[in-house]
Amino acid sequence: MATSPKYLLAAGAFAFAALGLCAAPASAAPEKNHPKAADVLKAKKATPSKSKSKKAAAAAAEDDWTPAEEAEPDVTDTRVTEYTCELNNKVTIYSNDKDDAHIALRWKKRLHRLDRVGTTTGALRFENTNFRLIWIGIPSKGILLDSRLNRQLANECKSADQATPVVAAAPEEKTS
Repeated sequence: MATSPKYLLAAGAFAFAALGLCAAPASAAPEKNHPKAADVLKAKKATPSKSKSKKAAAAAAEDDWTPAEEAEPDVTDTRVTEYTCELNNKVTIYSNDKDDAHIALRWKKRLHRLDRVGTTTGALRFENTNFRLIWIGIPSKGILLDSRLNRQLANECKSADQATPVVAAAPEEKTS
């Protein structure tokens, strides 16, 4: 079965176009014969791309977000636990033995009140929905998260008790 010359020419033109041998580069100046092409290129340069505009809109939305003012929690008669984290970050937790549903957390010279959230794993999870802070305490360390930016603020936070190495008991000697 013979192939039509029209299809062969179309396939050859496609191959040359794919290699870039036949077409002029996109960055080349528009020809004088195509005034609409010049208008299209000018409009394309004037408007930012969709991905950039989405990122710019998201950044503007984050800049517009400001938490509502809330009074600093009262930390009198509380137990203070200081945590030293990676990158020389410091977190201080103020907890009250009578109220285990709330803690006060000092981060970057600001005191925040966090409410306890139940977990299935047994980890201590406290959240401040206004400032979107999350404190997760497990026996080996603590983590401070920013739920608005979806990132860690402080990791590997350890108190003085958690920072001391655990020494295993020496095996007992057998006496026979």
